[in-house]
Amino acid sequence: MYSLRKLEIMGKPSIGVFFGSRSPEHDISIITGQLIISGLHSLGYPVVPVYIDKHGDWFAGKKLGNIEFFKSPNRNFSGTEGYALDMQASQGRLALRRGGLFSKTLEIDIAFPALHGRMGEDGTIQGLFEMANVPYVGCGVLASALSMDKVLTKEYFQLHGIPTPEFVPFMRREWDAYRQKILRRIEAELRYPMFVKPARLGSSIAIERVTDRENLERAIEVALHYDDKAFVENGVEHMADITCAVLGNTGGNEDPEASLLQESAYTEGLFSYEDKYLNKGGAQLGKAKDAIIIPAQVPEAATEKMRALAVDVFKKFECSGIARADFLYDRKADEIFTTEINTLPGTLYHHLWKASGVSLDDLLARLISLAGERHRHAQEVTTTFESDILAQAGTPKAKLAPHDQ
Repeated sequence: MYSLRKLEIMGKPSIGVFFGSRSPEHDISIITGQLIISGLHSLGYPVVPVYIDKHGDWFAGKKLGNIEFFKSPNRNFSGTEGYALDMQASQGRLALRRGGLFSKTLEIDIAFPALHGRMGEDGTIQGLFEMANVPYVGCGVLASALSMDKVLTKEYFQLHGIPTPEFVPFMRREWDAYRQKILRRIEAELRYPMFVKPARLGSSIAIERVTDRENLERAIEVALHYDDKAFVENGVEHMADITCAVLGNTGGNEDPEASLLQESAYTEGLFSYEDKYLNKGGAQLGKAKDAIIIPAQVPEAATEKMRALAVDVFKKFECSGIARADFLYDRKADEIFTTEINTLPGTLYHHLWKASGVSLDDLLARLISLAGERHRHAQEVTTTFESDILAQAGTPKAKLAPHDQ
C-alpha cells in the first residue's frame, strides 16, 4: 500500500502542481499555480510544474514555475518539454513521459491541482488521479463535479433545506427553441434586478446584473456563449457579499475548520471579474485592501450562523482539503442565502486564511497532510470481490451472416 509516511522517511515527496487547462479561467489558474509552486519551494518540497495549455497539451519544466514566464506575450517554450501521462506506469504515483531520442520520465508522488473551471476543477482530472491511485490535494470527483454546476448545487441546497435565491435554469437548446416562453417564465417567477449566470463557470465571468427585458435577453446570450447551461437568479435586497473558507476532510480525524468571514465591496451591483482580479490589484488576490473587509461587518449571530453553515455545506457535499462557501446576506431582513460552494478557491484564498491565523506555509502543509489522510483511508476500502460468475457465464449464440457460414 502506498504510504506518505514511508515517503517522509525517505525524503519529502515530489509534488506536481497542475495549472492552466482549457477553461476561460485559464489565466486565473496560472496565478494560483504560481502561488502554490512558490510556497511549496519555500517548504523544501521538490516541485514539478505541469502546465496544460489552452489546447490541452501538457508541458513540464522549471521555467514554468516562474510567473514572469507567463507575463510575456511571446512565451518561448524552448527548454520545456511536452509530456504525456503514462497510465501503465502510473500506479501509486504519476509518471509523465517524454518520448523521442532523449526520452525522459518525471515521477510525481502527490498531485496538487491548481485548476479553475471546467477541465480541471470539475472532477475530470480528479478522476484521472483516482485511476492512478495517487494522493491529490482538494476535493474528490463527486464534490468537484457537483459543485461545478451551480444549478445542481442550488437544487442540492433546496433538497437539504438550505436557503438559496430563487432561480430559473435552462439549456442552450431550450433557449434557442423557446426563448419567449423562458423569458415570460423568468419574469413571472423572479423580480428585477436579476442576475444571469453560466451554470459551470467561475470568477464572475459572464455574470451580469440586469434590470429590464432587453438587458436580460442580451445577458443570457453572453452566458450561453461560455456554457450550454445557464440560469437567472433573484437579486437579494440590502445585500452583503460574504465568503467563508473551510479547511479539513469530511469524515476525517478532525472537524473541518471555518475561516473568518470576508465581506467583498463591489461596483455595478455585483462582485465582478474586474473587482476580483483587476481593480486596484484585485480583491480576490487579497491586494485591493479597501475592497475586502475581514472580518465581515455583520452581526455576531449571523456571522456564527454562516460559519456553521459553511462547514455544514462542506460536509454535505463531501468536500475534502479546501473549499469556499459564498453567501448573500440581507442586512435589513437579517436573512442568509447560500449561493455556491467553490472547491478550489482562487489563490486558495490564502489572504483570508492569513487573516484567520493560518499562514500560507501552514495552509499548504495542512493541505498536503489532508491529501495523505484521505488517500490512506481510501486504501482501507476493498476494491475486489471474488466470485465464480465468469465460470458460469455463457455467450449468446450469434446468427451467422451468409458469408460467414
